[in-house]
Amino acid sequence: MRNVKVAIWGFGAMGRGAAAMLLQKKGVEIVGIVNRRSDVGREMHEVLGVKKGDHPEVIITNKVEDVIFEKSCDVVFSGTDSFTKDAFDKIKLVLENKINCVSIAEEMAWPQIQQPELAAQLDKIAKENGVTVLGTGINPGFIMDYLIVALSGVCENVTGITAKRVNDLSPFGAFVMQEQGVGISVEEFEKRKASNSMTGHVGFPESLGMIAEALGVKLDKYEQTQDPIISKTHREHPHAKVEPGTLAGIRQQAFGYVNGEKFISLDHPQQIHPHMENTNTGDYINIKGTPDINISTNPEIPGGIGTFAMAVNMMPHVINAEPGLATMLDLPVPRAILGDFRQFIKKLD
Repeated sequence: MRNVKVAIWGFGAMGRGAAAMLLQKKGVEIVGIVNRRSDVGREMHEVLGVKKGDHPEVIITNKVEDVIFEKSCDVVFSGTDSFTKDAFDKIKLVLENKINCVSIAEEMAWPQIQQPELAAQLDKIAKENGVTVLGTGINPGFIMDYLIVALSGVCENVTGITAKRVNDLSPFGAFVMQEQGVGISVEEFEKRKASNSMTGHVGFPESLGMIAEALGVKLDKYEQTQDPIISKTHREHPHAKVEPGTLAGIRQQAFGYVNGEKFISLDHPQQIHPHMENTNTGDYINIKGTPDINISTNPEIPGGIGTFAMAVNMMPHVINAEPGLATMLDLPVPRAILGDFRQFIKKLD
């Protein structure tokens, strides 16, 4: 059986992580990498700092048409955007070339809630071309939605859900630093917040939507809040510098209401190098019901590794899936792939 062929669109921190992970797997071949600016013309293994061995040479290109063409690969790792509207044209191109797609754009985890028309279009395009598209990652995609849903499976009933993820932004690249306002002044934060241009964490509506759908309840409304995490220390990141009095990150909260009452509460403070101010990372899930469920992990499940690992580990399920727009609720439970990638594939031309 031939290798599973994978292309990567977006070679930032997550794209590089996915590539390095794929190179360790048996039965997988990276056939192309598209990146907008950096490292164009360089060889993938050289950029990653790993030995090429018997893997084929892969030259990073900014010419999409050289990598994404009809059936050029089995699946594309799309790591370029956070918002469905920004990722749409890229995903559409992949699907129209009869290639499956795994996107880490946060809104793609449950695009139905904020972009129902685009979600319907992607579903239609995927079905017409006999392929599948999935949005996933660490959060949304797992910690504050899918894992909550799975834990609720042992409950007779559920009357409320709270979850908190305290995490370190340091593994992420320049794009996330910009979204989180790392290094900006409090005044700039307030200005962006007032103009609705302070991005912060992307994906809370999607997490709320996934949980509600899975449990069979209807959200009346949802709300989000943002507050600055102001640093008391000097901190540095390859793509940001934080001085005392500026932002190390953002604390964002979201609330989902069912029958007029607050049913889901999500709390997500995230910053670079939280240890520098004695902040411990961790993930905490509390389900109020019969029985109550209380789960915590310290430190956090790492966000960087978790994001690209989830996308890579879901690739066989996406290739196997029925055509259309899929969510994590539609596919088999995620798991680490330790054996030959091909043994998990049911259909491969």
